[in-house]
Amino acid sequence: MKRIILIFTVVVSTLFAGCGLNSSSNGELIGVQGRQTFSQEIPYGMVYVPSGTFHMGQNDQDVAYAQVARNRQVTISAFYMDDTEITNNEYRQFIFYVRDSIAHTLIGDDHIIVADDGSESIDWKKKIKYGDPEVQELLAELYLPEDERVFGKKELDTKKLKYSYEWFDYKQAARRSNKDQPRTSFIKKDEVNIYPDTLTWIRDFAYAMNEPMVEKYFWHPAYDDYPLVGVDWRQARVFTGWRSEMFDAFRASKGQAPANRFRLPSEAEWEYASRGGRIGADYPWGGPYIRNSKGCLLANFKPMRGDYISDGGFYTVKVTSYFPNDYGLYNMAGNVAEWTASAYDESGYSFVHDMNPTFEIEVKDEDPENMKRKVIRGGSWKDIGYFLQNGTRTYEYMDTAKAYVGFRCVMSYMGRSIEDE
Repeated sequence: MKRIILIFTVVVSTLFAGCGLNSSSNGELIGVQGRQTFSQEIPYGMVYVPSGTFHMGQNDQDVAYAQVARNRQVTISAFYMDDTEITNNEYRQFIFYVRDSIAHTLIGDDHIIVADDGSESIDWKKKIKYGDPEVQELLAELYLPEDERVFGKKELDTKKLKYSYEWFDYKQAARRSNKDQPRTSFIKKDEVNIYPDTLTWIRDFAYAMNEPMVEKYFWHPAYDDYPLVGVDWRQARVFTGWRSEMFDAFRASKGQAPANRFRLPSEAEWEYASRGGRIGADYPWGGPYIRNSKGCLLANFKPMRGDYISDGGFYTVKVTSYFPNDYGLYNMAGNVAEWTASAYDESGYSFVHDMNPTFEIEVKDEDPENMKRKVIRGGSWKDIGYFLQNGTRTYEYMDTAKAYVGFRCVMSYMGRSIEDE
């Protein structure tokens, strides 16, 4: 027995000596040294929303007595939020990234880097000469075939623009019933066609002449700073995944630690940000009126029956139109309604937590339609004033794209609150 104890003591001593703890820490608990420092910088185009407690739900009377937004007090942790809705030009950067990724792959050889372990990656330092006849021949399958062209115009085949997205489902992994499941069970993958559905301008409005918006809204420079529309919920989410990968790749190239990921806001975060720190306010600017003291309308919506232009806009307007709220966020009411990460349930406010509340579910194609409802907030250019209120909640189906629904991103702040540091 003494011999066994002696051997164990020698082994343990060797392990600690091999780690170098005795020499570097003098036997004291000092943590791992040489760790990266981390500085939380506000991402470009975002504003800081401090943590706080607020009363979530309707401020005005519940006219329909639907009771889907009962008042309750909740607390939200700090986060960053895009100060405007995602614009056509910002989303076009995503389109070009996917297009160029496919082009680099089709060209191959010189445009692909093969690592020592055999893995391949795109050499982004190589420029694609789209006007070169040889390159055009290599990229032929990226464009529409000749019989599908109008007036022979060479155009991208938008059905080829797909992005593969992966994420880890922490909520499923945290379930006690899944504790023995392999880690691969919680790695989710989704391949999404990312091109916006421009035909929504016709599909959403029967017997209306909106063909010019179909042809020009997403691509023409005149609409670069207008809000993106025509994307369904999956396209909005996959955009946040791509934006995260791009952001972290840049930080890694500078030797910096990764930041929190971009994502869609929960509906509680969205409402909290929309209120701008105001207590009991009907609208992002306060209220209770939709006009200022000069009689000017304060958002882009449908003021009266058949009247879309009294507020200064016909369809959407530039994302920096009208005054921002007290957090510096533009068009939290009107212009376009916005996707959130939250699933819609009429009784959701009754069971979600009072700390960062949200109700999120991953659905499959075969799931019932009522499970595919996602909360949208803020109202749009074609909605009446009721939908502009901070506490009004409604939904769209996640697999539908609309000419009046867009989105903006958030990123959780890494810490308690800037004011506390």
